[in-house]
Amino acid sequence: MDLNQTSPPPTSPTPETDGDDLCRFEVTDVAIDSVTLLIGLCGLVGNGAVLWLLGCRIRRNPITVYILNLAVADFTFLLFLLTSALLYMMDNVTCSTVVSSRYLSSLFLLSLFSYNMGLYLLTAISIERCVSILCPLWYRCRRPQRLSAMVCALLWVLSITVIAMVTSLCLLHEHEHCRVALISMYALNFLIFAPAMVISNVILFIKVLCSSKRRQPKRLYIVIFLTVLFFLIFGVPLSIWNFLQQFGYSLVPTQVVFLLACINSSINPFIYFLVGSCRRRCSLVSFQVAFRRVFEETGVTVIST
Repeated sequence: MDLNQTSPPPTSPTPETDGDDLCRFEVTDVAIDSVTLLIGLCGLVGNGAVLWLLGCRIRRNPITVYILNLAVADFTFLLFLLTSALLYMMDNVTCSTVVSSRYLSSLFLLSLFSYNMGLYLLTAISIERCVSILCPLWYRCRRPQRLSAMVCALLWVLSITVIAMVTSLCLLHEHEHCRVALISMYALNFLIFAPAMVISNVILFIKVLCSSKRRQPKRLYIVIFLTVLFFLIFGVPLSIWNFLQQFGYSLVPTQVVFLLACINSSINPFIYFLVGSCRRRCSLVSFQVAFRRVFEETGVTVIST
């Protein structure tokens, strides 16, 4: 079964391509794929550093629990994406099929699982920060201690359930069932999670902007704003592109969409570092010190060595 509506990562040949055409690849496509792989490798290193710091070096608080889970989602997304891209590049170089299209489609669906989880976590972070400003008394005194862990667990269950349903329909049933499943998944993303994330950040931005007349906005809020902004710029095009594909539209090349998605999942560690490095006088500091500056505003302390 050919999952042509769940298009795999860059360098994918079309089903009608003959053997000679498989050996012909555009220089532009190869360049974009190479940049995607390079950025993805940097993103794996960056997210790995985030996992190490937040998992071993910095004591957790409500926000770092979300950030830790977001790093897991970004890391796994990059892992699935780069694995698929490398396999496709091997197909092109050897002019043969290294793995089956069903296996590659499975990798693509797994990357969508991590992609959805990133969206869900950004929505949860935005709502939590918004609530902390609108209801500060409740947030400080009545907020359940393990709320972040419970929310993350529920979001993982939701993401697994959604992608399990989509995968079962796309790999085991007819093309029309797969199309309906994907449209339903993107409807959930576009109609519930994305609007909640945007509205929460607009409210948060207005509140922080009003209070910034007296003091500078906290680094944590800057990190949240930038993370959400870059997700809207670099991450959302993947959803829009694949959603439009269900109706037969393809406005931009596949390579460009996956390059943007790769940038989105790779950029967060560098946001944390750059925001944490800058004070009144911008200076580069260690990754651990930068993280401490970002997250210490919520009471995070670093475990001494």
